[in-house]
Amino acid sequence: MKCCNQFTPVLSRREMLRTSAAGFGGVALASLLNDEARAKQAPHFAPKAKQVIFLFMHGGPSQVDTFDYKPQLTRDHGKPLPFPKPRVQSAPTGNLLKSPWDFKQRGECGSWVSELFPHISGCVDDMCIINSMHCSNSRHGGALLELHTGSDTFVRPSMGSWVTYGLGTENEDLPGYITMCPTLTHGGVNAYSSGFLPADFHGVPLGNASVPSDQAKIPFIENADKTPRSLQRTELDLLRQMNLDRLQDTGPDSALEARINSFELAFRMQATAPELQSVDDETETTQKAYGLDNDKTRNFGRQCLMARRFVERGVRFVQCTHSYKWDQHGDLRNGHTNNAMEVDQPIAALLQDLKTRGLLKDTLVLWGGEFGRTPVAQGDNGRDHNPQGYTMWMAGGGVKGGLAYGSTDDYGYYAIEDKVHIHDLHATILHLLGLDHMKLTYKYAGRDFRLTDIYGEVVTPIVA
Repeated sequence: MKCCNQFTPVLSRREMLRTSAAGFGGVALASLLNDEARAKQAPHFAPKAKQVIFLFMHGGPSQVDTFDYKPQLTRDHGKPLPFPKPRVQSAPTGNLLKSPWDFKQRGECGSWVSELFPHISGCVDDMCIINSMHCSNSRHGGALLELHTGSDTFVRPSMGSWVTYGLGTENEDLPGYITMCPTLTHGGVNAYSSGFLPADFHGVPLGNASVPSDQAKIPFIENADKTPRSLQRTELDLLRQMNLDRLQDTGPDSALEARINSFELAFRMQATAPELQSVDDETETTQKAYGLDNDKTRNFGRQCLMARRFVERGVRFVQCTHSYKWDQHGDLRNGHTNNAMEVDQPIAALLQDLKTRGLLKDTLVLWGGEFGRTPVAQGDNGRDHNPQGYTMWMAGGGVKGGLAYGSTDDYGYYAIEDKVHIHDLHATILHLLGLDHMKLTYKYAGRDFRLTDIYGEVVTPIVA
């Protein structure tokens, strides 16, 4: 029996087009049935999560200033690091630099959280804080792609694409994979690309990092109300037939087939997306909780609120990006203070809102950047890139809440206990969604590929 991600048609699309008496009606019906079947495909085993919200902190938050408390770093402030620094470093660094922020134990679990996050710290009993992350690349571009695709060197499908490829969509009127305000740098579109997977699984970007989130809308629906629906249908039918005629000449063409599907999806979205993208039906209390009434929190707050609305409607994978602000090579105190202020309240509101609505148990929330920062100073008051040991956290979706997993050394430089590589994180995310990362494969260039390539172990101690 084939695994759930493999869909082998009895006939090729070209053969079907040439032999079908029903013409495009048969094609449209087959496509629709295929989407419905994919949405109902059983995963490899019982899932603990149905969808993912990834809160990406572009630039690399400092673990020793956020969730990885190091009292010895404070004690030895200004002294040389008592063990060797990594052989490969981004830039020269100096002596140990203590955190400018105090830490406190929060929640019933007693997890340590910096005063940078007064709101998120109230949610620690639902969070699994992984303090032993590590990755393979110390540069933003490579590390960002490794986090999103599993490879820091080659163009590969993004994890959102792999997830939707494996599980399909639960709402045929919306994209299965949405990324809000994605970064334009350090890989750009490759961070949400479907790579060599069929183009249908490409992430749909809403705006980009230079666009305010209230202007980041699902494409292809602008001015839809100005053209009668019947006329739009006629125009699409003509365009569709032209594309199908082209397919008859060329044979299978995944890019063109995906384009046909995208036009049909855009047509269906016109009845769904306008209402969904307006937050006017949210209560004033909810909007204030997400920080939509505050200039500091409004931009990321709207992303978080939209993420809840999207997963509520069955979107499989949603990414919110706080774009390229966490790279504090200097001015650490002001930079991290401003960054935390912009995301702290919205993220806490998202977690609490999901929990109140009964969505958190089925929604895996992931937080983190492409790497961490050094516990030694760069210049007078900055920190350099550190892929050797850093923090990410997850909540909901079948992970153990109130858990701090793994650890770095006494100063927070290297992951040393229960180390979790990016490949392990990806394997665990797929596991929580009911997918075996070793079976979720796609044949390309003569071999079977997967998100974790030839690596990855599920981090079973964090699974509830």
